[in-house]
Amino acid sequence: MDWINLRAFYTFGVILFWLIYILYKVKTNPKSLHIWGFKKEHFKQTIIYLIPLILISIVISIIYGSYNSKLSFSWHFILIFLLYPCWGIIQQFMMLSIISHYLVAISELKINRYFIIFLVSILFSLIHYPSYSLMIFTFFLEMVFITVYLKWRNLWAIGLAHGWIATFILYFILNRDLWSELFARF
Repeated sequence: MDWINLRAFYTFGVILFWLIYILYKVKTNPKSLHIWGFKKEHFKQTIIYLIPLILISIVISIIYGSYNSKLSFSWHFILIFLLYPCWGIIQQFMMLSIISHYLVAISELKINRYFIIFLVSILFSLIHYPSYSLMIFTFFLEMVFITVYLKWRNLWAIGLAHGWIATFILYFILNRDLWSELFARF
């Protein structure tokens, strides 16, 4: 979507689509939210498990940014830091709650869990093409996220971690101001 400067519309459209899908599914099956991982249970365990990954990613991003003179800060950073977890939750909902959940559900076909972790991680990585370094990072990040999801099934903590890690990587490693990119057309 970058080439036509409609990223804000695309992002809003994807979020709206999945929110409508979630509301529809909850209406037909009220337990859907809990099944997918939109629950309070295991939030603490999940976030505590992910805190070292979050902190390491933040520290590496800041060190890299300062070493390569990419450590710029604006009020856009704060907005993205607060809002990106919403996009992280939607992305992880698609990868974990939809794709991996249903692959695990059909595991009667003898699909190995490690293969599911690998497959979903590859898919998440491919979504980040053409940035090869980001593809490699997101592959390993998704391996951690899906492993944690299969253990505790808490999408809130994983979405927060995704959003916070992504914010620091975007700003301080990739040198991207996502707020400006989203609203460049306006």
